Amino acid sequence: MKPVTELTSVEADKELETLAREIAEHDRRYHGEDAPTISDAAYDALRQRNAAIEARFPLLVRADSPSHRVGAKASEKFAKVLHAKPMLSLDNAFADEDVTDFVARIRRFLGLNDEAELAFTCEPKIDGLSASLRYENGVFVQGATRGDGSEGEDITANLRTVKDIPLRLHGTPPKILEVRGEVYMTHTDFFALNQRQEAAGDKPFANPRNSAAGSVRQLDPSITAARPLHFFAYAWGEVSEQPAASQWEMLQAFKRFGFVVNPLIRRCLTAEEILAFYREIGSARASLPYDIDGVVYKVDDLELQSRLGFVSRSPRWAIAHKFPAEQAETVVEAIDIQVGRTGKLTPVAKLTPVTVGGVVVSNATLHNQDEIARKDVRVGDSVVVQRAGDVIPQIVRVILDKRPSKSTPYEFPTICPVCGSHAVREVDEKTGKQDVDVRCTGGLICPAQAVERLRHFVSRNAFDIEGMGEKNIQAFYDDGLIKEPADIFRLGKDHAEAIRNREGWGEQSATKLFDAIDRRREIGLDRFINALGIRHVGETTAKLLARHFHSLDAFTAAMKAETAIADLVAVEGIGDIVAEAIQDFFAEPHNIAALERLRAEVTVQNVAAPISSGSPVAGKTVVFTGTLEKMTRHEAKARAEALGAKVASSVSKKTDILIAGPGAGSKLAEAQKHGVQVLDEDAWLALIA
Repeated sequence: MKPVTELTSVEADKELETLAREIAEHDRRYHGEDAPTISDAAYDALRQRNAAIEARFPLLVRADSPSHRVGAKASEKFAKVLHAKPMLSLDNAFADEDVTDFVARIRRFLGLNDEAELAFTCEPKIDGLSASLRYENGVFVQGATRGDGSEGEDITANLRTVKDIPLRLHGTPPKILEVRGEVYMTHTDFFALNQRQEAAGDKPFANPRNSAAGSVRQLDPSITAARPLHFFAYAWGEVSEQPAASQWEMLQAFKRFGFVVNPLIRRCLTAEEILAFYREIGSARASLPYDIDGVVYKVDDLELQSRLGFVSRSPRWAIAHKFPAEQAETVVEAIDIQVGRTGKLTPVAKLTPVTVGGVVVSNATLHNQDEIARKDVRVGDSVVVQRAGDVIPQIVRVILDKRPSKSTPYEFPTICPVCGSHAVREVDEKTGKQDVDVRCTGGLICPAQAVERLRHFVSRNAFDIEGMGEKNIQAFYDDGLIKEPADIFRLGKDHAEAIRNREGWGEQSATKLFDAIDRRREIGLDRFINALGIRHVGETTAKLLARHFHSLDAFTAAMKAETAIADLVAVEGIGDIVAEAIQDFFAEPHNIAALERLRAEVTVQNVAAPISSGSPVAGKTVVFTGTLEKMTRHEAKARAEALGAKVASSVSKKTDILIAGPGAGSKLAEAQKHGVQVLDEDAWLALIA
């Protein structure tokens, strides 16, 4: 891949789109299915690349950026649990410099000098399954997985069988206490379990993490009970009353309540002590009875944690310092091409199965044509593959000394393997440079793209139509029953008899499908926008648009106006590239025609303006400009949003309040032009006190 420092803004924007889509899919497979398809190292590399591009091009940060997300949607197999407080994941550090930067950022955010004490708790990062345990009056009442961070799976019955999880707490815990931690399996127990699996003629598990995750997510609790699982407590969610003032003291309280806390956790006061602990744990890693993949650092003082707050998918006050990846050697047997929903051709290396860190892997993504050319990967090559967890690796390098004498460079296809249309690299008109991705030009005639668009439309984050799974979408498309989203809602009218007479179908199954479709004729605005499949617009961006415009009529009217771009970029979290993509969608007559056909079949619910009880700024749009002296800009923005305000990056006639500090410039003039209320920092703090 081209170095980030050499990317143009256009190249950066396109790569951020690709990364957002790819990382989201890996999140779904890892968190939602316990079936990841790339290694931890490969996944971390994608996130590092995304973060580096965002740091260099902050105006291109996407609303659906991976930095805004955590986990994946909960499985349909279990009842759902809405977390009282989100279960967020952590940002990653990979080098000592990342850790020292983390400590320095915290000091800057809090306005602490180098002499001020800043303590951290440091703990091994267990490679298991995150779980949340809710206790009421000291009794265990509910257990859940992380899920997508907001909603998890109810696995209460299974967690009751884990011996390390107390069913009744000791001492005097808070009336409501939600303890979070990691379910894991020791190496000894894992190997013994696999011996029993093989003796019974069953398939052995790949590694302890997958084994623990699969054991906890069983529909039959007796299966979980038969598995040797353990639990380490290290965090908390909802608490009716805080039993301690620091992370360290909370862990001691957990021990008093009856939980197992990792004995290796240590309290450190400097970056040097933190890194020394990291190296100590790294040296002891091989001798530990369980798998770890790094060390986690958390600001110890809970008041400081509260001030630091969160950024989208992770807390500012914690970070995970990952261990280096493991490597192995294997052979590339073939390079296959997969065609995605947007027509992108993705090469996948088929490998001679090899064990890397105890896991057998046989596939690796090669990302794109340039990645193959850069590494000069050829069929028959011996390659070094890398992983840091439990899944498919990435190819690190080719072993040229072992290359077959008759090998030839891989030729990337110029024809789509699905529909036979030409596959090309688009040229950007502004820069004259080729896009990094090769895309099928088949558009609507390419089954890979058409079917994937329909799959996206009925997916859980969009219309969520039960019974319209991958198999039925493909079959209905192949038989010409559906070609566009509106066709789905006409199935019961136009093709009811044909569906009832299909093999494997009948009156009952057809009626069940038609009823499921009818139940989705009313849908929220955010889901509707997400379902349209607009380039650059995912679930997060759709929610931003829905909260801003409140109704589909207002949204579509704004997109037809001359001020469409200005209206969009005024929405916090939406930049020029996303705005242009949305406008381009509405500028296409065939998109408008398809949208109108769809609107004739469904009712789109309006979104009520946000309400925050007792807040004087709920639902108002605020803009900060100039220098803030009482708090940092990040802290001010976080407090405003917590009170229900919308924080915008630019002033318009829709702005309600401008908070102007010393050095305010053009934004202040613009606010005065539009008659916007202007407050200094003291007046703002008095207003929100």
